[in-house]
Amino acid sequence: MSSGVRRFPQRTDGEMCAFAISHVNVSEDISRSVRSLRGRGLKFAPIPAAAIALSLASPAKAQVVPMTTEEVAPPWNAQRIFDPTPLPLLTDRDSREEVAPEDTPVKTRQQPGYEQVGIRDGSWMFLPSFMAGAFYDSNIFSSNIMKRSDIAAVIEPSLRAHTLWERHGIDLTFDAQETAYKANPGLDQTNASLKGNAWYDVSRDLAVLTNFEIAHLNVGVGTLASPAGAIQPTPYNLFSGDVSVRKEFNRLTTSVGFRTDSYDYGSTRAQNGAVISQDSLDGQVYSLHGRADYAISEMFGWFAAAEGNERNVRGTPGQPLDSQGYRALSGITLGLSNLITGEIGAGYVQQRFVDPTIGTIAGPSYRAMVTWRPTRLLDLHFKAEQLVTETSQTSSTGVLGNALQLGADYELRRNVILSLSGAYEMDRFFGIVRKDHVISTEARIKYMLNRYGYISLYHQYANRNSDVPVFNFDKHLVGINVTAQF
Repeated sequence: MSSGVRRFPQRTDGEMCAFAISHVNVSEDISRSVRSLRGRGLKFAPIPAAAIALSLASPAKAQVVPMTTEEVAPPWNAQRIFDPTPLPLLTDRDSREEVAPEDTPVKTRQQPGYEQVGIRDGSWMFLPSFMAGAFYDSNIFSSNIMKRSDIAAVIEPSLRAHTLWERHGIDLTFDAQETAYKANPGLDQTNASLKGNAWYDVSRDLAVLTNFEIAHLNVGVGTLASPAGAIQPTPYNLFSGDVSVRKEFNRLTTSVGFRTDSYDYGSTRAQNGAVISQDSLDGQVYSLHGRADYAISEMFGWFAAAEGNERNVRGTPGQPLDSQGYRALSGITLGLSNLITGEIGAGYVQQRFVDPTIGTIAGPSYRAMVTWRPTRLLDLHFKAEQLVTETSQTSSTGVLGNALQLGADYELRRNVILSLSGAYEMDRFFGIVRKDHVISTEARIKYMLNRYGYISLYHQYANRNSDVPVFNFDKHLVGINVTAQF
């Protein structure tokens, strides 16, 4: 299914290390560029193109349900319709006070003196950065048969450019990444992507939103999206785009949009040297999505979101992979001051495959994502979700996943953030007799040196216990990233 049910194929371990560090630094110039939207009473914090186009894949690459904790600021919930969105402010906007940094989420909190400087050229702002890192992986193939450890180096240059216009806006991000392993060069990979989003204010309460991504990426060895027996990453090209319209009617906000994703997979290699072609996964996914939010008050709201998809996938002569499906959720939005925020929803999901041997995969779907802030220094996150999905964006192996996730972000000092998280997931597979239990943890500390750089240290652990023993594995990942920015 599409973005609400299953996001892009999971990235490789090296790619995860580079992208796991947040590069979201919201400046005053960006805030001014969307003043027209904020003037409508919205808690609007524009997000870079990377945050819109990229899925937040789980750290250990073992889960079906991704680890996400951030709320999606309006108006971009019009395109990520199953992610929580904050309630609008209903009080007179002329009497409101600016939100202090200590009242923003700990993980993305922008403290004065640590803002990225950027380079201004007329009505454009350019934000370059360069990340260099290294990590140790205790099980590079995510296997219980061929367990090998290795160290790898990662470099990632990135450039973000956005407009400073009073109305409308364009936000572009280009990043490239090179991952090189010391003892296993077959796992080396290069990724690159150009992402962008734009918004056009037709009127005070009507906006057109667009985003796109053009990328060359890789599917990590041993992930659920990787073919069995592969010992090298599987490259693929991604082309995607979304056009949505968002309309406000006083307390009611509605949106409708259309999205398309096109995938072109390459080949990988097995341990015996044989070529494993993934051309059967080439295809397009089309989706139509919509969402409605009604603010009962500044503390409670109601939402309903639905998405239908049409999958045209190449498949093989004996196994067509075309399918159609939908996902729908409805529930409540919480905004109990700055103490408790989030959404709780329930609904149904279904995917009907053309191949009669696969049939229809359907079942209830729920999602609860709540953040509790007992103090200004501590954010506690809870997420529970059930969904029906596939092991890759264009595959036919169905999975029913149930996940419970807990996380905490703590501000040790103004420039030192500690993040801890843990998750349990149970996956039941369709088409094969298999059930997996997954446990994962992550610990991360981020030290901001100044406006021009920061350092991150992290440890990640994953354990997948399957009743098909060949899929069992556990792994540790320990790394460091150093980022320079201007």
